Amino acid sequence: MTQDELYMKRALTLARRGVGTTYPNPAVGCVIVKEGVIIGEGWHKRAGGHHAEVHALAMAGSNAAGADVYVTLEPCSHTGRTPPCCDALLRAGVARVFIGSGDPNPRVNGNGIHALQQAGITTVVGLLEEKCQELNRAFMKFMATGRPHTIMKCAMSLDGKIASATGDSRWISCEASRTLVHRLRATCKAIMVGVGTVIADDPRLTVRHVTGNDPLRIVVDSHLRTPEHAALLSADLAPGTLIATTESAPEHQARFLARGMELVVCKSCDGKVDLGDLWDKLGTRGIQSLLLEGGSRLAGEALKRGLINECVFFYAPKVVGADGISPFGISGSTTMAEAIPFSTLKSRRVGTDIMVTAYPENRCLQD
Repeated sequence: MTQDELYMKRALTLARRGVGTTYPNPAVGCVIVKEGVIIGEGWHKRAGGHHAEVHALAMAGSNAAGADVYVTLEPCSHTGRTPPCCDALLRAGVARVFIGSGDPNPRVNGNGIHALQQAGITTVVGLLEEKCQELNRAFMKFMATGRPHTIMKCAMSLDGKIASATGDSRWISCEASRTLVHRLRATCKAIMVGVGTVIADDPRLTVRHVTGNDPLRIVVDSHLRTPEHAALLSADLAPGTLIATTESAPEHQARFLARGMELVVCKSCDGKVDLGDLWDKLGTRGIQSLLLEGGSRLAGEALKRGLINECVFFYAPKVVGADGISPFGISGSTTMAEAIPFSTLKSRRVGTDIMVTAYPENRCLQD
């Protein structure tokens, strides 16, 4: 690893401190170096607060003149809730700027790079680009498509079953895995399940095992079958819960609205919520990240539609058997050539489980 890469790696470490607190802004880190010594560091701490470059420049002071700047994301050149970072870098008189990744936000999108270059500052773009983009993958996906980056999570047995033949699924994974899932919930803006999961498991869909904010809870319920006694209809959970439905059962809508829940009426596809329309509506609400937790029919439909960007599987050391429920409720491929391909598998041990992260090579299998 080169010295420049080491400095950018440090900027990435700083940026990670802001993950979960900067929404809707991306997490950004910045390091300022002069004569081989780090003289300034900073990261974006919260939306509306100073950006990473400003914090780093404040630490460097007048020594920033003639220094090198390493920043994980393209500096902004427009005035939002804070002044442009490009202007701050120019006033400080920095010599070179190394940028990890461009910013796809239409208000930036190359304008910051251009402003620095026009001012005569040597600008290098793409240093550890893949790692910098991965840090803000939800922001990147949202800016590019207007839809949330979607992570599908499930716990399963070694033979790929998420529940027994009777639907029993508590608990497949170990406590360490469940804690990690709650950490994942805390980093996402919304969490989604199908009504079948609500009926079978009566989940609360909250962050309990770690410190963090609860995401917006979303239930896909095409015919409003959510039971009256469901935990999500309780007084403390209903106001933060949204039900995505169709116009098929308008007579049932009032009882949900009376509980303080929000209803979103989506287009219908074969009598069910059109997931593409739902994803578009979530994007309109500014939801950049979505955690999909089940059930199998919802996950299968989302996979077929090319809506899942990332899968996190927790494999537990147990076998359920052939009659168990598979994670994706879709018809099996008749040939391997028809199988849905995944790429870039990553794995690690979590307690007694094995966590595997995999990325579908998204291609819509219907429409």
